[in-house]
Amino acid sequence: MALGLLGGIGGDASAKRAKHKDKPSASSKSCTGKGKHRKCRRRQSAFSGHGVAKSALRTDPLERPSGDVWIYAENLAEEVKTNIYKPDGTFDDAALAQLDNLFRCKRTNEVRAVDPHVYETLSRIQDHFTGKRAVLISGFRFAERDSSRHFHASAMDIRIPDIGLNDLYAYAQSLDAGGMGMGIYPNSQFIHVDYRAPGEPSYRWTDYSGGSGGGHHKAKHKDKARIAKAKRPTS
Repeated sequence: MALGLLGGIGGDASAKRAKHKDKPSASSKSCTGKGKHRKCRRRQSAFSGHGVAKSALRTDPLERPSGDVWIYAENLAEEVKTNIYKPDGTFDDAALAQLDNLFRCKRTNEVRAVDPHVYETLSRIQDHFTGKRAVLISGFRFAERDSSRHFHASAMDIRIPDIGLNDLYAYAQSLDAGGMGMGIYPNSQFIHVDYRAPGEPSYRWTDYSGGSGGGHHKAKHKDKARIAKAKRPTS
């Protein structure tokens, strides 16, 4: 099994051309002095990223996860513990709706049907780190540019208390068979996992920028039926 834990900057041409859509602003200059004595130094960017060579991605088929999900949304102070599957192995819409509600936009309170692959990935992560509750930093973001996978309800920012961030990031990357974006945020202490638009190659990045904001919102949708699906990805 080939696992791309950090990917390869020098991978195939398609990976080299991959662009991260949530990339922060480029590095800036810091200048001192005036006139001919003026000296400028370029500050190092908080962001660095690269595409992933196909040869570095997972080749073994993924086993089906248990379906167990236990997650706490820190910006909403709400928790869900459920299983995303019915006994026959199909998705349980009532369980997905619970999670959709937890993943709602913290700023607008909008709810969307999250890509179930995100929940399956979360379940696999929790199967690996047995008995550990995950913490959701950010899920669906309605008040976001449409190039973001958060806007398309196909991304999550998470951490797991008592699990090293590098260990969490490394395991998440081992699940990528192609078409996934993953980032690590050492200062904010979370990892980002998303599913890219169809045909878009995998991408990896490290971001040393600051943390996310807080805020509590009451849910608009408490019913068990899933609401309208997120818009088809355009990025």
